[in-house]
Amino acid sequence: MNQKADIDESLETVRWDLTDLYTDLEDPKLDQDLAALLAELEAFHNAHAGKLAQTLGHALEHQARITSAADQLMVYLFLRRSTDATNQRIQQRLAQVQEAFAEASANYLTFFEHEVAEMDDGIYADLINNDKQVATHKPMLDLIRANRAFLLEENVERALQLRSPFGASEWSDYIDEREAELRFDFDDNAQTLPEILHIANNDSDPERRASALGSFSKGLKEQGFDKLMARTLNVVLGAKSVEDRERGYGNPMSARNISNQVDDDTVEALHAAVAEVGSVQSQRYYRLLSKHLDKTPLAWSDRNAPLPFSNKDTVPWQDCVETVLEAYGSFSPTLRDLVAKMLDRQWIDAPPYEGKGGGAFNYSVLLPNGESRAYNFLNYMGSARDVMTMAHEVGHGAHGMLAADTQGALMFRAPMAYAETASIFGEMTTFQYVLSRTTDEKQKLALLMEKSADHVNTVVRQISFSNFERAVHQQRRSGKLMVDDFNAAWMSVTEDFYGKPGELFTYDNVENLWSYVTHFLRPFYVYAYAFGELFTQSLFARRSEFGPDFESMYLDLLRAGGSKNAVELMAPFGLDPRDPDFWRQGINSSITSWLDEAEAITERIS
Repeated sequence: MNQKADIDESLETVRWDLTDLYTDLEDPKLDQDLAALLAELEAFHNAHAGKLAQTLGHALEHQARITSAADQLMVYLFLRRSTDATNQRIQQRLAQVQEAFAEASANYLTFFEHEVAEMDDGIYADLINNDKQVATHKPMLDLIRANRAFLLEENVERALQLRSPFGASEWSDYIDEREAELRFDFDDNAQTLPEILHIANNDSDPERRASALGSFSKGLKEQGFDKLMARTLNVVLGAKSVEDRERGYGNPMSARNISNQVDDDTVEALHAAVAEVGSVQSQRYYRLLSKHLDKTPLAWSDRNAPLPFSNKDTVPWQDCVETVLEAYGSFSPTLRDLVAKMLDRQWIDAPPYEGKGGGAFNYSVLLPNGESRAYNFLNYMGSARDVMTMAHEVGHGAHGMLAADTQGALMFRAPMAYAETASIFGEMTTFQYVLSRTTDEKQKLALLMEKSADHVNTVVRQISFSNFERAVHQQRRSGKLMVDDFNAAWMSVTEDFYGKPGELFTYDNVENLWSYVTHFLRPFYVYAYAFGELFTQSLFARRSEFGPDFESMYLDLLRAGGSKNAVELMAPFGLDPRDPDFWRQGINSSITSWLDEAEAITERIS
């Protein structure tokens, strides 16, 4: 059955409207705004370079205006590209803006971090005490000063900024373009990447799932995508190794950890907890799944298989919208209203279609007019997981809008490690809402099992991804890696977390699946998903302890954006992510409790 036929026609109208940003690629306003932005960058340098001891407050106001102006240009072109990934003119326009902005930033902004980092402590303290703008941006400025040891000389930083559009980011753009062009033969149709993965993950027929996975793996190889990704990763890994060494980072993850405002030990504690406790619970889940599917061992394509008695109906888009709005509203009217605003303002692009990229994301911005917006990119196919994806992305959007309105352009974006907090909280709120209204035990079991599968994918799978990254970044220091090297590293970490072949899974058509995980082009991005999931589960478990105060405390957490680190955000709730038990508690309060209930239901209905 063609999945496209199952989606209601009304979904096709759920496309974002970008015309109030720019009417089209050739809108004269786009070029005018770019010229004005470049002029502002030069004016910023002329007004503040060498003078920050006197002008830092004004410089921060000026920089915020520059950031918002750049965001308007970037969000428009990035969103246009994401929905028309093979359009050469869009790529040209995006490259034109990125390259011009990178060059001007290198020439006119590089001084800022160096002057802030090198500022006399006494002068800096006086500015904090006497200038409101400086005091407001203290968290950002403190971070710059705390990491001054990793700054290279100003002329070197300028050179790196100048070449940034021509390195890893250009390869990443090309990967996105090629991914949108990939086609996989199945059911006498040429399936796109989202479509073939939907079948491999969600189809009720195990043979069709396995066949779809085989077609996917074969297609990646036959179309040369694994070779292309291997070459691209070699560029990214090699360049990062050189820069890390020059900056003096302790290990390949240190740069990402610093940007996430978490220390290396905390991140190691997360990885250890998932390896020691999370993997045990994931294997417990798969054993229960194996029992319900009456299949031992499982095929890799069975990991996300629906239970035989789970609801197979396609969820119409409007039903998805109503569920998410009601779920959010059951916890916080403020959050519900923000989701409704995203829908009403056409800030959601939902249906899959030709040329559109895969996956889902949110892009929140603060525009020059002071308006916060949250654009949501989906590939809605009507599965229950797609409903949760909707709940996830609009959670990001609510986070972005609340933080932008509170913190301003320079500090509203939370570091990736806890940027997932609101999205996962939104998923949990929606899950609990649906679960509480489900009375049939088999359907309740199906929901618990599906949520457990999602948890495994978010936590265990992402930490296995992170360990894959750690392995290949280390190996790249000894020389260029080939497809077979990536395959071997992939299978090694897969077996570490999911068991040896035949214990729980067979691993046919698995060895090259690393090649479609484009997050690897943003080194050590992936652990943020596990961090965010367990960070949020530990927080979610505290809801009842704070009663009616919890909502306002949680909204304050979201409004903090990037102005607080993980420890500061959790302190009001009596939690500390530096404690290794914090991560174990996140596992035990979520998947462990879900599986307890799932096993109990299984016993009752057996």
